[in-house]
Amino acid sequence: MPAHPDHPTPAEHLSIATATVQDLHLTRSWAEAEGWNPGLADIQPFFATDPHGFLIARRPGDPTPVSSISVVRHGTGHAFLGLYLTRPDVRGHGYGIQVWNAGMARLADRNVGLDGVVAQQSNYRKSGFTSAWTNTRYEGTPSGGTAPVPSGITLTDATTLPFSLLTAYDRRFFPAPRDTFLASWLTAPHRTSLAALQDGHLVGLAVSRACTTGSRIGPFYADTPAIAATLLTTLATATAAPLSLDIPDTNPAALHLAEQLALTPTFETSRMYTSTPPPLDHPCLYGITTLELG
Repeated sequence: MPAHPDHPTPAEHLSIATATVQDLHLTRSWAEAEGWNPGLADIQPFFATDPHGFLIARRPGDPTPVSSISVVRHGTGHAFLGLYLTRPDVRGHGYGIQVWNAGMARLADRNVGLDGVVAQQSNYRKSGFTSAWTNTRYEGTPSGGTAPVPSGITLTDATTLPFSLLTAYDRRFFPAPRDTFLASWLTAPHRTSLAALQDGHLVGLAVSRACTTGSRIGPFYADTPAIAATLLTTLATATAAPLSLDIPDTNPAALHLAEQLALTPTFETSRMYTSTPPPLDHPCLYGITTLELG
């Protein structure tokens, strides 16, 4: 989730390199301090998706990195930018814009997406991004207990299904193949992956992952509102913890479901792209996967 672009003339030139796993643990701590509530086991699937897609910046004589960005490639023409952070004690010195420029250079000729916080959206527009939709984060414990399973629907652990079934379903909601990410995301620790089947066809998928506080749901796909209600409330019961999910305003049924379940809107971002927004199955997209990788 990008934030804190800073544009003053830099005090010195930074050394920018591919982040190590250790660097990503530091970046995660920065995100946690910002209140972004990262997942407890996100680093493994992030790194597996694009090992060269995370940059870290250092300044001379300082043992601790000063800025970070993720610029992860998906497929041949898509990319996603996130984890754009500058260490709080060195903000305002132009370090962020150096790592931003290095990251964007890596993504030349791709349609780049990001989820921008409200305060920084004007800065992203200056960098060539345009808004496609708004994500609203809803949080809380769903009211009313577990919704009944609709007739003809079977719920099952998604990791037991043929992987080709999962990747084909995911392509309805994401602009590029991301098989490596999906395989690692579904099977990483601290996760529950729930699928809905009807006559052998996948008609819903939701993943709950434990975070610093409670659990976050994503991806969250469902072919009908009733299937979505069952998936969400079943995961809430299984995790027994407050949950949060980021809902695109392009799916009014998803927003209505969150309100029906007495979840509270707490946070807002804008999905932005450098080119034409890719076509997605918005009526069945109930929650985006992650603000960091799309």
